[in-house]
Amino acid sequence: MKTADKRIVIFGATGTVGAYAALYLKEMGYDVVATGHRKSDSGFFASYGIEYHSVDISKKEEFDKLPDKGIFAVVHLAGMLPARMKGYNPQSYIDNNITGSLNVLEYCAKAKADRIVYSQSISDVSYLCGSSKPIPSDAKPGFPPSNDHSVYAISKNCAVDLIRHYNAKYGIKYYLLRFPNIYLYHPNPMYYVDGVEKWQGYRLMIQKAINGETIAVWGNPNRVHDVVYVKDCCQIIEKSIATETAPCGMYNVGTGIGTTLEDQIKGIVEVFTPKNMEKPEILHDPSKPDATEYVFDMSKTEKYLGYKMKYNYMDYLRDFKKEMELQRFEKLWGRDKYLSKEK
Repeated sequence: MKTADKRIVIFGATGTVGAYAALYLKEMGYDVVATGHRKSDSGFFASYGIEYHSVDISKKEEFDKLPDKGIFAVVHLAGMLPARMKGYNPQSYIDNNITGSLNVLEYCAKAKADRIVYSQSISDVSYLCGSSKPIPSDAKPGFPPSNDHSVYAISKNCAVDLIRHYNAKYGIKYYLLRFPNIYLYHPNPMYYVDGVEKWQGYRLMIQKAINGETIAVWGNPNRVHDVVYVKDCCQIIEKSIATETAPCGMYNVGTGIGTTLEDQIKGIVEVFTPKNMEKPEILHDPSKPDATEYVFDMSKTEKYLGYKMKYNYMDYLRDFKKEMELQRFEKLWGRDKYLSKEK
């Protein structure tokens, strides 16, 4: 089947990864149908020739709005996550991530979709984080027992089990993509930790570089992160749709490279400090807590999906800056009030 003949429905298309994925798949030649919780996308998707429907996945009747014939793949990126939850309402995880996923799977069965691509969370292997040893795609899943991600991780694991059941019952192929933090430009640099809104760490460092302010490296500067850019994530989503040979299962989304906190900050200073400013001073504060450390083993994703990283750490920063300047998603997400001061 040619790419242009493959109709793809994306749930969560108004979200961070979802919006990038919708445009990426459209650029690759797919017939894309975007859905999101938002009542209106302000005409954003139509401007790219993409059909948009407002769908609350927790309500089964809302799926009647969607086309149910000729669907090749469903990309399921919708749901509730801790980074977007003000306060704490665990029922929302059940309603969106379990009931919502069940409704998505029922839609897949009704539409006779060939496959589903689902975003799993790194929370299922959080017990393996804290080391630079690469985490394999097929690591045994678990959940953090007592933090703000606990019920979230349980709900995501439950959705994975439902997907496997629908594969056994209906033959729907599945590609489970384990997402760590996906680095990307969005005009809102904030997120929630334990229900309280805070700056995302890397976004705060970018803003400090833009403003020429001193940046502090907390804890051990040699701790590493697998920093994966959204456009490499989109590449893996597309390869999960295109593959005719890869076995169903779990696949890591990452680079396989651990970038130290020190190098992350040096890169941010290099790319985001305006040319008319001196580069800000980088200080070290070992009294502060260390960053969580993790690196993904990408061998399975590379072997079966043919993934090859296109954006190394510095490439990601430069492209992030381009997206920040282009404001491609302004109609969907609004204008960035923290735009670069560089002229």
